[in-house]
Amino acid sequence: MAGLTKNTPVPTEIKLHNKSRILDITFSDGKKFHYTCEFLRVYSPSAEVSGHGLGQEILQTGKKNVNILKIEPVGHYAIQLFFSDGHNTGLYSWDLLYKYGLNQDKMWQQYLQRLKDANATRESETGHAASHQACR
Repeated sequence: MAGLTKNTPVPTEIKLHNKSRILDITFSDGKKFHYTCEFLRVYSPSAEVSGHGLGQEILQTGKKNVNILKIEPVGHYAIQLFFSDGHNTGLYSWDLLYKYGLNQDKMWQQYLQRLKDANATRESETGHAASHQACR
């Protein structure tokens, strides 16, 4: 888990928008980032997603409609997110969230490329099947 470095800005406001599935975080340096729940889920810092070392990441698929059900503080350095698919083992430290905010566009494009390379989809199996049914 990423720790909290001394000079990392800290959140001054954290706001979850359930309908749009967006988590807004404003940091003490004035920067404000908008994270989709899907982005935070597929980049969870948990071992079951990020693995136990570089290159051991596990591609997360079918997370397009995932939502955050609950946010709990962890000390004065992180939050724990409880997702609608049952995942809740990642601790999102302030420095990790800040880094994600700064690099979100690049990280998202890398994720989409990994999905494409794996011939995988953002749609859940039930959502994917339902969309195929609607096309018939």
